[in-house]
Amino acid sequence: MPSAITQASFSAYVQGTASLTEAETVRAWLSQPANQLLAQHWMGEHWEQLATAPSHTAAPEAPDYKAMLTRLHVQLAFAQPSRSLPAPTPPMWRRWAAAAAVAGTLLGGSSWWLYSHRPATAVAYATAYGQTKTLQLPDGSSVTLNGHSSLRYPSAWAPGKPREVWLDGEAYFSVQHQADNQRFLVHTTAGFNVEVLGTKFTVSRRRDQGRVVLLSGKVRVLFDDRQQPDVLLKPGELVETREIQPAQPVVTAYGKVHTAPYASWKDAELVLDETSVAELATRLQDTYGLQVVVATPALNERKVTGTVPVRDLDVLLQALAETFHLSAIRHGNQLTLKEQP
Repeated sequence: MPSAITQASFSAYVQGTASLTEAETVRAWLSQPANQLLAQHWMGEHWEQLATAPSHTAAPEAPDYKAMLTRLHVQLAFAQPSRSLPAPTPPMWRRWAAAAAVAGTLLGGSSWWLYSHRPATAVAYATAYGQTKTLQLPDGSSVTLNGHSSLRYPSAWAPGKPREVWLDGEAYFSVQHQADNQRFLVHTTAGFNVEVLGTKFTVSRRRDQGRVVLLSGKVRVLFDDRQQPDVLLKPGELVETREIQPAQPVVTAYGKVHTAPYASWKDAELVLDETSVAELATRLQDTYGLQVVVATPALNERKVTGTVPVRDLDVLLQALAETFHLSAIRHGNQLTLKEQP
């Protein structure tokens, strides 16, 4: 469901002026990892506004994030290891979200707990449900974001350092090879990163699943869990993961695939290749923010194959209904799929 959170309501929360109900809504929004990049971007703008605002007092110093995190660990009982084993360190996003949950207790109205490390000149983009956006990166590479996705990267990469971007959601990458073989890294919250030299591929991080599909060139999937071997993909191959625990993925699919269903969205098409209606329903939820109800349970197992336009949601639903002989009834944000009478 599309979030009701706006930059104004977010700013009111970090300034301590939101009502109890508004604060609860923002905290629930912050608890979703998919909202991390947008929240960090908004916090960065908030920080810069404070630092440049006219004032008779000195501009605030950068927060001591490590000290804040230590206080958070104590507050949340993260820093109480057993005598035999060290306590596991939660992933950064989960610590950051946990900070959101106890902000008022720890740091009062200033809410500097929300600021996390990021490049001083970071660039961040986010798409709404049903929206796609193509971005040109500083090195000439391009990225197309699918709906409900976000990307963050520095405005310039340092010579000799990897070109790094951070993705939540789904994106198509066309990466420019550099004469010095400068690495290109896509960081995800799915428990793996993607290393590239020069290639075209898609990366998806939705719910508890992660996926990389290589269209051309070469990529290496690097897992955070070093017990999981890296996967080197060839063109036309896919690797898919599912989290057994937060940020601990296991490979559930690997091998040759028909790549069109995984990249056609960037060309405003939805290509279905023996796709179950259940999977189609999930795609509609993740990309368009719809609440999809499959009223005919047996329909979930039905496989559909074909190509339909996706630029306009109403046209997409009409095409799905006509092509696959379904009844697609939309009331606001709810979509009901069922067999045609």
